[in-house]
Amino acid sequence: MAKSKKKKNAPKAKKVSKPVVQNNGMGRPYGDRVLVKPGKPEEMTSFGLIIPESAKEKPEQGTVVAVGPGRRDEDGNLMPLLVKPGDKIMFSKYGYDEVTINGVDYYLIREESITYVL
Repeated sequence: MAKSKKKKNAPKAKKVSKPVVQNNGMGRPYGDRVLVKPGKPEEMTSFGLIIPESAKEKPEQGTVVAVGPGRRDEDGNLMPLLVKPGDKIMFSKYGYDEVTINGVDYYLIREESITYVL
């Protein structure tokens, strides 16, 4: 009779932490993109003049609603985004795409276009 050998426990694979992604029932951005709810443009100047809707500039700040999983580096490692849902951010004036989801207007921004986290 042959002796049965005990199998050595194989080393467990390292767990890779997944980035936290909130999708709020609307899907999620792809890659290093961030879905942002734009802030309201100023209604009045500091002098008290009311700005008409047609003259208002689009806001360059907003609140992060959802984030993608991140981008991959040269070695294929996932680099999670530094912002998270709920963060207030400022971003490049021309660095976003306008999208409408469920009748609500959002901006879709790449992480590299974010200039400041408030």
